[in-house]
Amino acid sequence: MDFRLARMAVTIKDVARAAGVSASTVTRALSNPEMVNPATRDRVRQTAAALGYQPNRAARGLITGRTGNLGLLVPDLANPFFPSIVKGVQARAHEADYAVFLVDTDEDATAEAGLVSKLSKQVDGLILCSPRMAEEELRAILAETPVVLINRRVGRVPSVTPAFTDAMRQAVSHLTALGHRRIAYVAGPRSSWANRERVRSLRAVVGQGGVELVEIGNVIPQFPGGVAAADQVLAADVTAVIAYNDLVALGLLHRFAARGVAVPADISLLGFDDIALAEMVHPSLTTVALPKEQAGRAGVDLLLQLLEQPDRAGGVRRELPTQLMVRGSTGPART
Repeated sequence: MDFRLARMAVTIKDVARAAGVSASTVTRALSNPEMVNPATRDRVRQTAAALGYQPNRAARGLITGRTGNLGLLVPDLANPFFPSIVKGVQARAHEADYAVFLVDTDEDATAEAGLVSKLSKQVDGLILCSPRMAEEELRAILAETPVVLINRRVGRVPSVTPAFTDAMRQAVSHLTALGHRRIAYVAGPRSSWANRERVRSLRAVVGQGGVELVEIGNVIPQFPGGVAAADQVLAADVTAVIAYNDLVALGLLHRFAARGVAVPADISLLGFDDIALAEMVHPSLTTVALPKEQAGRAGVDLLLQLLEQPDRAGGVRRELPTQLMVRGSTGPART
């Protein structure tokens, strides 16, 4: 064995000796930097980097009471909407030196609370993305661990949501400019807060513009849900339809083609989320782009703030802008 290759791991004491401070100061500078004088903090960090010091997460956990882990719960990783949020969460957590534990609940609202309870014992805080559980169950979870919500709001729980009212205003304004006055909405899951917000926003917007709204659903938020709803949409004799999400819109498009209904000549179709597939189909899908990766990063920022300053983070709501992406699936209303 070549003993020249064997190197002793750098310890906190080594960093403290080289920086001319105590070991406890090194610990605070790396774990709770706001508690250390900026000049001292910078000197400690530079010394640690120069020596190649790698914090021992387990040891740091004993000192700080933190695991260094965050939990993320999503309802369906097969839905292309959620991996983009996961990507944003993981990227921001990595920057903050946190690991992420991911749980997929498979759209099972009854299983969510149990999964969250198990996960909360292994993490410092939770990000719940589009949780389907009842509000009472969510409030019970808040007593166990710090929680931030993405795509849902409950009381004073910190949350990140899209600006749904503006999103629906963009969608309806686009369709009415094309001459559409009778529009269908294919609703998503009954347990989805985002669906309820879409419906509320849509009703408010159409009420201001003299547009007749036909509500259809609820359907599963996947391709088969759109296929199942398509015949009802056609029977409603509308000139345009807004789908709960892009997957539902793609299901509608598939069934319309099977029925010989041309999009957008016979009926215009508008989705939500702007997943990658929206541009790959023919005609390409007009949709409202939601800030998915940005929402994931914002969720981590809020959770870190909640962990460090719980009194200031409570009740914080971040609403992110949306953007209408006009493509080939919308056109002038048929006459």
